[in-house]
Amino acid sequence: MAAPLIAPEREDLADTDTVDEHDRPWNVVVWNDPVTLMSYVVFVLRKLFGFSEQKATQLMMQVHEEGKAIVSSGTRDEAEVDVHRLHANGLQATLMQD
Repeated sequence: MAAPLIAPEREDLADTDTVDEHDRPWNVVVWNDPVTLMSYVVFVLRKLFGFSEQKATQLMMQVHEEGKAIVSSGTRDEAEVDVHRLHANGLQATLMQD
């Protein structure tokens, strides 16, 4: 007679819904350019990220005075989407790992 089959012990897998901290250090940087109107930058930041007028203006001024500003952070995939959306609206943006 054959020996009974014994199921292996169940191995708990990590919760795939939680984001590992190694996936989060990606920042989206908007860069200054000599052509785009400041009011348009504020408009795009409000439209894409839902910033208040005050927050969008603050970020736009940081871009204007310092040459760049971080406008969002997240996983690499999230950041790539944000960069693409900014490019589609005519702003210069890149990814930067934190």
